[in-house]
Amino acid sequence: MDASHLSALQHKHAGLERQIQAELNRPLPDDTVIQSLKKRKLRIKEELSHI
Repeated sequence: MDASHLSALQHKHAGLERQIQAELNRPLPDDTVIQSLKKRKLRIKEELSHI
């Protein structure tokens, strides 16, 4: 796997973390949105671990 793909995955992972934190900081966080973001983040993390 090339470095640009790795970098893109890391960027997506960080972006999802920011979205999760933003949702958690809202007055009434949406649990469904948070769970969806966490699942996407986990898939990226799993892909990164196979590199």
